[in-house]
Amino acid sequence: MRALPVGDHALLIEVASGEEAQALHAELLRRRATGEFTATEIVPAARTVLLDGLDAPSRLAGRLASWEVPPVPARAEDIVEIRVHYDGPDLADVAAHWGVAEDEVARIHAAAVFRVAFCGFAPGFGYLTGLPREVPRRATPRTAVPAGSVGLAGPYTGVYPRSSPGGWQLIGRTDAVLWDHTRDPAALLRPGVRVRFIPMGAP
Repeated sequence: MRALPVGDHALLIEVASGEEAQALHAELLRRRATGEFTATEIVPAARTVLLDGLDAPSRLAGRLASWEVPPVPARAEDIVEIRVHYDGPDLADVAAHWGVAEDEVARIHAAAVFRVAFCGFAPGFGYLTGLPREVPRRATPRTAVPAGSVGLAGPYTGVYPRSSPGGWQLIGRTDAVLWDHTRDPAALLRPGVRVRFIPMGAP
């Protein structure tokens, strides 16, 4: 781990992989809950975790090297299920990239259990790890991707919470509401949450 100061009250902690970032995020949440340190925000990203609102960033940075960070523990809470129509405009391209039939793309994707690694890009957009096969981004991004589109890019799956530009490969669509400011919490997908995609018509 490498801890970099960000202003007077924040640290950006760099790690080597997305799995390490997820594990560190979980460990930081645990240690904050036990009162080992105080932070107003703990925000994971692809290979970093940002801690903001620290009273003594340099003191915490010095303690990080001695920490043992276990793998992300299995969580007992229910899995968020998102029902999907697997009829996206890039389904054929993904099938060709994987060397399988189009309906096999849906089977492979729906068989996986995903975990929200971090959120960003737009309110409610989660970067989900667990995709068994990677997919390149589109060579030319779309100027408008419909809300509810289920996409793949690199090792991630994501669901567009609102219409926006995007370059992910679209394999399906859902009616699930990813972001609702009147809901508590507003985001359906939050870091650490597990997710499964259910093909429409499946029992």
